[in-house]
Amino acid sequence: MAETASYLAAKEDVHRVCLLYSGGLDTSVMLKWIQDEYEAEVVALTINLGQPGEDYDVVKGKAIQLGAVAAEVIDAREEFAHDFIKPAIKANAVYGLSYPLFTALGRPLIAKLAVDYARSSGCDTIAHGCTGKGNDQVRIEATIATLAPELKVIAPVRSWKMGREEEIAYAREHGIPVKGGTEVAPYSIDDNLWGRSSEGRWIEELDHPPEDDVFQLVTRPEEAPDEPQVVTVGFEHGVPVSLDGDRLGLVELLERVASIGARHGVGIVDHIEDRIVGLKVRDIYEVPAASILLPAHAELEKLVGTIHQNQFKPALDQKWAYLVYAGLWWEPLRSDLDAYMDAVNGQVTGTIGIKLYKGSATVVTRESPNAVYDAQLATFSESGGLFSQEASPGFIELWSLQSRMAWRVRSREADE
Repeated sequence: MAETASYLAAKEDVHRVCLLYSGGLDTSVMLKWIQDEYEAEVVALTINLGQPGEDYDVVKGKAIQLGAVAAEVIDAREEFAHDFIKPAIKANAVYGLSYPLFTALGRPLIAKLAVDYARSSGCDTIAHGCTGKGNDQVRIEATIATLAPELKVIAPVRSWKMGREEEIAYAREHGIPVKGGTEVAPYSIDDNLWGRSSEGRWIEELDHPPEDDVFQLVTRPEEAPDEPQVVTVGFEHGVPVSLDGDRLGLVELLERVASIGARHGVGIVDHIEDRIVGLKVRDIYEVPAASILLPAHAELEKLVGTIHQNQFKPALDQKWAYLVYAGLWWEPLRSDLDAYMDAVNGQVTGTIGIKLYKGSATVVTRESPNAVYDAQLATFSESGGLFSQEASPGFIELWSLQSRMAWRVRSREADE
């Protein structure tokens, strides 16, 4: 059967494969399956984007045990924070009103690193564990096809027709350890510095409220502390640089904000999402860092921007988020938009205070040397200065002129 895309690998052309390897059931089965199905060598690549609780020595050892001729773990947290999360903060990046793009931001970086490693280790093919129903296949394969048209792609989960039970049987047959046992199908989890998602099981039932065992990162709001906590986030040129007055590197700041937010139940999102492949799905997100830093940044940006900037930029933010969600990180328009984001954020310096309480994150204080705000002008207690209240009637007359004329014309037509 002919392949449907030029970058897909023909079986006879696959000799050495770079497998994006997590250590979970899918990619562990995949590691062995590729060796048998393609009679190819496999090198395993694992990317650390800040997934909590991972023992990467164990992951690497498991890959070698299953027959990988080489295994590599790359700590990409700094690159992820600075080159992907930072521009997302500047763009107030949210898709579908509530998804802060943490998986969408990670996939182009993972694919880029896979390209680099595949080239350096003599691979002709890259393999990933994405399904045919998700967005991640788009993000990863679009990146590979863009950056390395000489490399081919295989996606076994799309073609091998194995469900979970068949994968477990295959694992048992080939001596592949199954993490967490097999009694209950696990949630499908993805996580990094910017958030965590859960899919599968009851989440697919729209009338089923969240069960407590899904929340492995954020405290349930009902169990959060009874006393609120106010945290202050300092920004320089749109980038968070301090927390409660302590200057921190970006990775440490993200981790600390996430920890504080999670303790207060902040960042739980029960979300219906329109995927690029046409499906409408439900996801449970835990995004404590994003749920604090994005509103803080947006509030500071609003404080320093003019009314015209504040009305215009949200449309560009939405477009930026859509491009990233849709797997088009390498689209020139995205980098074009970044130039505007950087220009606007040149003034976004200051401090925002946010009160955290049982699942809510509310901006309560604002301060910036660049604020387009003057307390003496805003006060109701006195007049004068740069703002003359006596000038208001003339402004109102001119401001409403066309609206009043149009109203009279339409009223006359209605009477005739």
